Amino acid sequence: MGSSALPLILLLMSLIHAGLTQERSKPVVKVTPDQRVFIGETVTLTCDIQGGGNIQWIYWFKAGYNYNPYRTTTTAEFSFRADYVYYSGKYSCRGERSDSQRSDISAAVTLTVSDLPTSTLTVTPDSPVFTGETVKLTCVIESYSNWRQRNGLTYDPRYDWTPDWRYEWYKGTDRVMLQTSDRYTVNRDTLTIRGATEFDQGHYWCRGQRDKRPSSSQSSSAVSFTVMGLPTSNMTVTPQTVFTEETVNLTCVIESYSNWRYEWYKGTNNSVMLQTSDHYTVNRDTLTIRGATESDQDQYWCRGQRDERPSSSQESKQMYLSVHVSASSSSSSSLPVIAVVVLLSVFLLIFISLLLLWRYKKNKDQQRNVNQTSDPNQSAEFQMENFPLQSADCDHIYDAVTEVNKRHKDDPETFSEITYSEVTVQKKIPVDKDDTTAESNEVTYSEVRTKVKKCKRKGADAGVCDAVYAQPTRKKGP
Repeated sequence: MGSSALPLILLLMSLIHAGLTQERSKPVVKVTPDQRVFIGETVTLTCDIQGGGNIQWIYWFKAGYNYNPYRTTTTAEFSFRADYVYYSGKYSCRGERSDSQRSDISAAVTLTVSDLPTSTLTVTPDSPVFTGETVKLTCVIESYSNWRQRNGLTYDPRYDWTPDWRYEWYKGTDRVMLQTSDRYTVNRDTLTIRGATEFDQGHYWCRGQRDKRPSSSQSSSAVSFTVMGLPTSNMTVTPQTVFTEETVNLTCVIESYSNWRYEWYKGTNNSVMLQTSDHYTVNRDTLTIRGATESDQDQYWCRGQRDERPSSSQESKQMYLSVHVSASSSSSSSLPVIAVVVLLSVFLLIFISLLLLWRYKKNKDQQRNVNQTSDPNQSAEFQMENFPLQSADCDHIYDAVTEVNKRHKDDPETFSEITYSEVTVQKKIPVDKDDTTAESNEVTYSEVRTKVKKCKRKGADAGVCDAVYAQPTRKKGP
């Protein structure tokens, strides 16, 4: 029995040895997108087991990782984001079926994670920036050749990114991307800010984008700059009160920096820059006006320019220069006016005198014609008599008292016409000096009203008729 059982035992042992010595499946690790990836890219590792049957578990191994397996998955794929160079290394896998049968471990695949090309931001001019200046920010992305040397890699034309970058610009921590506008100009790798203000100060950074791998550069380090106001300018005027013909000095004072060239302006709209001339003298920070006139009245202001930064100061406040007319200037300027007035007055007096003389002569001629002209129907000639009149208590002197007797042909009665040209009444002053009640009475008759009285003559010897003399208006002297 022992001899007959021996062949059976040998057969069973050969069958067992054949099963045990059968070759197990060998997995293969595949890497997507490439065994060379960049930081931030997503990497997918696939464990491909040919003929492995129903694989339930995949064990991933990484060289140098002390706790194996590195990762266990239920699928053949293992994806992760390569955010760090730490993900670089050798990866391998092994499968296990539900019956606990395991495959061989795959050959290791090397994954290289490279950092992205660096970006460097520069600012021109250096901080601080002054208001009104133009600021240029330039983004420089590391060249491919420098990147290869830094990472110890050989040349690969697939990654030569030199001409392909699109530049993005950001301001502040809220990652606001800047676009071309009225104040910002983006021209490839340069951002230009025109007319900088305090609003523009802050933190800036940049990066590059492209369509191929690597699709992005690293973000540059943030660069900040401050914006300062230009140095102020102050203008003073000496003297403060200016009269014509005086010399005026305007001085421009700039608070900081040196080597200023001073500019002087006159007027508000379309201001004119003043230069040294016969009337103006510009001596560094002082403008001198010689022999001020009323035409110098206007707004004046100044500012400074220089070759270094800041290249300009702020404009000073506008000051109004008021020029008053001096007394001597007023007298000299009024002489022509006075001369004209005097000449006109003399001419007017001469004209009035000639006019009065003409009127007087005309009236005299008319009076003479009246006295000398006779009526052909008049039966008697004029009889002219002068009558001195006297009073008992006053002396009366009559100058040219004329009586004209007229008789008309058809009127048997005669009438008298008496005209008084001047009547003066003088009252005698008493001898007694102590008599304070005595007064001097000098009366001049300034107006004489003539009354004509007709008288009838019954005969040639009837005598002179009674005459009613003019009643003068009496004005009492002092």
